[in-house]
Amino acid sequence: MPALRMAVMGCADIAVRRVMPAMAGSARVELVALASRDAGKAAAAARPYGCRAVHGYQGLLDDPGVQAVYVPLPCALHADWVEASLRAGKHVLAEKPLTPDPERAAELFALARRHGLALMENIMFLHHPLHAAVRDLMEQGTIGEPRFFRAEFTVPRRAPDDIRYQSALGGGALLDTGVYPARAALHLVGPELTPVAAALVRGPGFAVDTAGAAILRSPQGVLVQLGFGLDHAYRSAYELTGTRGRIVVDRAFTPPADHAPVLRLETGSGVEERRLAPYDQVAATLVVFADAAAAGRSPDAHGSVRLAGLLHDIRERAGSTP
Repeated sequence: MPALRMAVMGCADIAVRRVMPAMAGSARVELVALASRDAGKAAAAARPYGCRAVHGYQGLLDDPGVQAVYVPLPCALHADWVEASLRAGKHVLAEKPLTPDPERAAELFALARRHGLALMENIMFLHHPLHAAVRDLMEQGTIGEPRFFRAEFTVPRRAPDDIRYQSALGGGALLDTGVYPARAALHLVGPELTPVAAALVRGPGFAVDTAGAAILRSPQGVLVQLGFGLDHAYRSAYELTGTRGRIVVDRAFTPPADHAPVLRLETGSGVEERRLAPYDQVAATLVVFADAAAAGRSPDAHGSVRLAGLLHDIRERAGSTP
């Protein structure tokens, strides 16, 4: 199968640091171009990979040699450039969140479906076997009936001009780090989660929410606690408590490719730590996307629309950021 010819829209940190190296090492995709509004930045980022540097995003959409576009732009720009890419006949891998508007998300997936294109939200941890192992334990009844799920993703403060702190670009903790625990809850607890309480906090001197928490519940009565932040010690973990035991996972969301994850299982029989083999979730995500493009379908449209709805509902429940 020929490699999918992909281009990158923008020079975001995640693109340069993690996704472009994975593209360069993949047999399933070929990195053919990178675009930026700054011609110099485009040239510098493209040079190590020998791909074309394009001045301006539209140039990628006008290029018949580009089959698919990766969109790691600021959150506020995702939906419009995803739509433009789909209308130009390109498959799209879009950074999370695709949009915090569930109606807009549904429209984008409907557009992709009408054109026979793949649209996929880039939530890479979903493709790591660690989380499949957790679901297997749950389905086997190892911890009994689920009762409580807690997940946190917090990261240290970045430079003051970082896009995560710019309201006009869709910054803030909820739409950055909050996406991870929210999506993990949907993946492991179920798709129908209702916010019971939520709070978003704006740290001194910031224009966006820098911390947040939410309490959710499922129709089955499972309680969910989410924590997220942009001005914190690093934390990337979740735990699931049932009637007969508990599963604990650390380094849950953004492990490097050489990290061997540990799944901690606590039951009445004692504590067991299961170490899994290292796994490159970035490379795995590219394979899933390439397969979706070959089939002309979007692999997780429902999950992405539900995530957009949950992010919207959490913000609504929290009210205006103080």
